[in-house]
Amino acid sequence: MKACISQACVLNSNFKDDVTAFFKGGCSSMEVWLTKLEKHLETNSVAETKAFISDHNMTLAAGSYQGGLFLSSGEQKKSHYDHFKRRLDLCQGLGIPMMNICSDFPARVDQQILQKALAGLREAAQWAEAFNTKLSFEFRASSSFANNLESAHAFVSASGMDNVGLTLDTFHFHCGPSKLADIASINPKKLFFVQVSDISAVPKELATDSDRIFPGDGDIDISSLIKELKKIGYDGHVSLELLNPVISQSKPAQVAELGMGSLQKILT
Repeated sequence: MKACISQACVLNSNFKDDVTAFFKGGCSSMEVWLTKLEKHLETNSVAETKAFISDHNMTLAAGSYQGGLFLSSGEQKKSHYDHFKRRLDLCQGLGIPMMNICSDFPARVDQQILQKALAGLREAAQWAEAFNTKLSFEFRASSSFANNLESAHAFVSASGMDNVGLTLDTFHFHCGPSKLADIASINPKKLFFVQVSDISAVPKELATDSDRIFPGDGDIDISSLIKELKKIGYDGHVSLELLNPVISQSKPAQVAELGMGSLQKILT
């Protein structure tokens, strides 16, 4: 498995500073926060950015996040898709192979809504395919549907699209109804990306993104989860994603150094 750090860990810094700091902190793979990249490209060209990334030997493992692709309609859908297509163009131009996407399910889901969501996922995947980009769906514990690994796997598999897979986030895996045994039952080819964080002394029902801490420092049994992922042959990126406002205030190089240390512990 390949260690990676998300720019979401340091939302207060800019794209260029993150690349420099992550490189100095020993990180060679980065999960791009697409909003940061878009801001950076307001004053820098794609060619300049590509050269800068290459100079720092940085791999852009994935781009996060895109929503509004499943159930939006009318002008709202047009707005989401215009943004989505611009981001696909950026991903292709900078060699970002995958975009993480999230759902927009309402509070109650029935078969009609589910079928519409699947149609939306297929349409998005077809657009992504044209840009040689994969889409990785992150299930979230608070969602009304596909809030666990088993259901999310069934959802992406039902799309019938080879370029659609799953993102497993240890925070949502732990806080939702997923079980370790579920990992063995999924198609490993459908697991595209893994994000890791931990929580400590917080009931899972009350945990929020701001409670995320470095993996291995809390209550989530990440070592067992990593063992199960190894058993099914997962060898992709494992990205540190904290979304903790306190950690976000720290210097990116410090977060990268600490993050790489925590990732190396859980991956070895």
